[in-house]
Amino acid sequence: MFLVDETPLRVFRNYEDRGISFFPKHQPQRIYASLWEADDWATQGGAVKTDWSKAPFTAYYRNFNIDTSPNGPWKSHDLDARSRNRMKWVQKNYMIYDYCSDWKRFSQAFPPECKHSKAE
Repeated sequence: MFLVDETPLRVFRNYEDRGISFFPKHQPQRIYASLWEADDWATQGGAVKTDWSKAPFTAYYRNFNIDTSPNGPWKSHDLDARSRNRMKWVQKNYMIYDYCSDWKRFSQAFPPECKHSKAE
C-alpha cells in the first residue's frame, strides 16, 4: 500500500493463492524514484507538453517512513470505504499512467494482476 499524507495512492495485493506472484518473497524492499523523459505514455499521448524551461527537474522526500517489520500493523491493514474512495479520486484526478489500461503496450493481454486491481 502506497500512501502520501495518509492518502492511499495504490494498493498491491498478494494474489499468490490465485497463481499470481510478482512480488519477491525474500528481497529487501527499496523505493526508487526517477524523472522520466517526456515519452508518449508519460504525456498522455503527447497532450501534455513538457516545459523544459523549468529544468532541471528535482524531487525530494522528507519524513519518509516504511514499516517492514515481520509482524507490523501493515500485515493486517486494509482500506476502509472512505480510503478506497479517496484512492479512486486521486487516481482519477492525478494518475497519468496505469499499465493495467495500456492497450498499446499489452495488446494481447494485460498482466494477470490487472484482472484483480480494478475490483479493489
